[in-house]
Amino acid sequence: MTDFLLMRLYGPLASWGEIAVGETRHSSVHPSRSALLGLLGAALGIRRDDDKGQLALNHGYRFGIRLECVGTPLRDYHTIQTGIQARKSYFRTRRQEMSADTLGTILSTREYRCDSMAIVAVEKLDGAPADLMSLASALRAPFFPLYLGRKSCPLAVPLMPQIMSVRNLRDALDGVEFPSMLALADKRHTNQLWPNQHDRRAFRPDAVRYYWEDGMIAGMDADFDSWRHDQPLSRKRWQFTPRREWVALKEVKEP
Repeated sequence: MTDFLLMRLYGPLASWGEIAVGETRHSSVHPSRSALLGLLGAALGIRRDDDKGQLALNHGYRFGIRLECVGTPLRDYHTIQTGIQARKSYFRTRRQEMSADTLGTILSTREYRCDSMAIVAVEKLDGAPADLMSLASALRAPFFPLYLGRKSCPLAVPLMPQIMSVRNLRDALDGVEFPSMLALADKRHTNQLWPNQHDRRAFRPDAVRYYWEDGMIAGMDADFDSWRHDQPLSRKRWQFTPRREWVALKEVKEP
């Protein structure tokens, strides 16, 4: 049996970063490993400049994902005014940056997913900074604010972390129960589970996708594998390395 911590991620906007080249910041359809580690680190209060804490976080957990709704894509065009730094100097605040003698403009296009939803299973490894029980408590009362990839993408519903001891990842992702999304806003239906008929009409979940990392006991066969460039190498330098991810596609029939 394996212990997993299960949580549901949903927000009107999410951004799961891919390789950023030039002015475009792409988003995947499902959560990246770096974003999930950032979520756990924020809950536990591990700062980005804490190299030891970040290393323990990186090597302490692995993730499986059940993507319930892929959502719809959104592209946002940005213009950002920046200060031009003098050689060997650094801006420590935004106010200091905007007081620079020379100002410039950065153009960027950022991608988001609207109304995507994922169930995430967290597996603890040796050397993790917190056990699953402590992690669940931190996710309920986080040290830093939690968001879905970017600070402009807050959570829309509580994570509702819960711990399950099951044979494999598939049993955890398929066996966990969460309240209906729309019932959370309607107190008359708080006992209904996701997805009820109103959820199906609003979110239109028609298929699910499973993703998991090397070493996990999946309990299902992969349809294919892919490589994602989301394994943190250095938070200070914002460097990432590739990792392999296994994918299973399962059709879901309407009742």
